[in-house]
Amino acid sequence: MKKGIFVMALAGALVMTSCGVKKELYQACQEENKALQANFQNTKEQLASSNTRVNSLEEQLNQLRQTNSRLQESLDKSLVNSSQNNVSIDKLVDQINESNRYIRHLVEVKSKSDSLNMVLTNNLTRSLSKEELKEVDVQVLKGVVYISLADNMLYKSGSYEINDRAAETLSKIAKIIKDYKDYDVLIEGNTDDVPIKRENIRNNWDLSCLRASSVVQALQNNYGVDPKRLTAGGRGEYNPLQPNTSELGKQRNRRTQIIITPKLDEFMDLIGQAPEK
Repeated sequence: MKKGIFVMALAGALVMTSCGVKKELYQACQEENKALQANFQNTKEQLASSNTRVNSLEEQLNQLRQTNSRLQESLDKSLVNSSQNNVSIDKLVDQINESNRYIRHLVEVKSKSDSLNMVLTNNLTRSLSKEELKEVDVQVLKGVVYISLADNMLYKSGSYEINDRAAETLSKIAKIIKDYKDYDVLIEGNTDDVPIKRENIRNNWDLSCLRASSVVQALQNNYGVDPKRLTAGGRGEYNPLQPNTSELGKQRNRRTQIIITPKLDEFMDLIGQAPEK
């Protein structure tokens, strides 16, 4: 009798253990599924942004090619009456050659900017650990490098004070910023649409600006980034990545972006330089 009771108790324990293991596996699968869904959404957004950028560049090149084509047509028409208008033909030839040189120049400028951005991006992603990359998104959009950091990684809950665990990640980003001295840096805070009101925080505008300011001061005071290169700004709840209708959407909207851009005056000087003949 006692032996039978012992066997039954042992069987019950095994069943409970099996159920516990299955529950843990189920929870792990759920977490993995959430991570895969978030990664899939990121990939879709990056692809859409890349397509937009490619379309914009193709449109610019098409416009230049159309201009060149019209000049070529004018030249062809003038060639028919070349004996009467040799001076006009020479001018059109010069205009076409100049147009071709400028097209090549713009392509070179774009290529140089894209190459620098890709090197910067690759250097940063290689310096970040796998764990850090789960909370830091790095991408290039329209010639600008965007580093997006989750708020729960950067700040204490509901606060603009920076977490201790964010220090290592910010130090790596600061090193890249310091290596690329010809780039300006905009720190942009973003929130979800949940209202906030505290003693020194009136609303989400305040919170987003204070968070951006905290990152700027950390880069300057703790990591030696030149403050003349830094700008702090907040966009509140008005620049969402996703609708604020779900917790996942709100989580993605609560972020701080470090936006690294070529200095505008130097970039315009580069475009304005006369192309080589």
